[in-house]
Amino acid sequence: MQTAPIFANRKTALDIKIRNFGEDLWCYSPSLLTYSIDQHEPEDSFRFIPISITGQRCQLQCDHCRGQILKSMFPAETPNSLEALINNFAHKKTEGILISGGSLLNGSVPLIRFIPALKKIKEQYDLSLVIHTGLVAQDLAVGLAEVGVDAVMLDIIGDNETIINVCHLQKTTNDFELSLKLLERYNIPTVPHIIVGLNYGKSAGELKAVDIIAKYPLKALVVVALMPLENTPMEAVTPPRPTDISNVITYSRMKFPKTPIILGCARPRGTHKISTDILAIKSGVNGIAFISQEGADYAKKRGYQLRFSDHCCSLIFKDIRLLETVESA
Repeated sequence: MQTAPIFANRKTALDIKIRNFGEDLWCYSPSLLTYSIDQHEPEDSFRFIPISITGQRCQLQCDHCRGQILKSMFPAETPNSLEALINNFAHKKTEGILISGGSLLNGSVPLIRFIPALKKIKEQYDLSLVIHTGLVAQDLAVGLAEVGVDAVMLDIIGDNETIINVCHLQKTTNDFELSLKLLERYNIPTVPHIIVGLNYGKSAGELKAVDIIAKYPLKALVVVALMPLENTPMEAVTPPRPTDISNVITYSRMKFPKTPIILGCARPRGTHKISTDILAIKSGVNGIAFISQEGADYAKKRGYQLRFSDHCCSLIFKDIRLLETVESA
């Protein structure tokens, strides 16, 4: 990664963000984690719900996760159980749903058989529907367009060795780009994710991933970072440095001056998180998921307006649009 030139552009990136978006900083806290800071405590633990359509099962077993993240999600492994689960949450005043799941060996999440149920859910309930897809094929793109999903999230990897060695996929960066192309073809709101340090903590292809994404329309960009998880081959790996994460954000801001950029929920905790949050603010992010107390204090001292949401950060583009509508009324 070209650290020095990117670091030198950090102030420019911040200036671009302020010029195009002002000094709002969106702070997200969906009900994935127990969370509170002095400035905000989520009102309802059921406001935004993560669901796995494969339970804890994942065929791909990527080295950085091995299905561990699925354990924090509510399981719904059939269309009927998905409908029943969402019906239950709808009565608890849930406002949004993340649909995810483990990957098949081809890198996709097995969503096709859930399309009729998702369409019914979207028509029946006033819910935001965010889908984590994995790699996208045409039939899935067609189905998601029919459902009218609010956002699609997918990881974009810019390094072929990482795709093969970490994710165990016999694919290339071209396959990830094809997913973006299909989502564009069917006008699906797309929020790509970039995982900094996915290659065992080392930088490998993150900036190329930004370049790939830059060819296609997107509603927002989420930058996350490797979290060494227990019971995975990476549990003892040194995560990427906060400056590595900041560099990807800075580069992204230069590429996407008018696109919301978020520091997502997946990133190391503790002092690492504090440094990452502050550097992300300096690099021109629009929002941070589960912002640290120190990050919030830093932003507040520098005149930022903290705007809190208990929804998924991928919906920031809707939040910004709604705020603009309200303020212009």
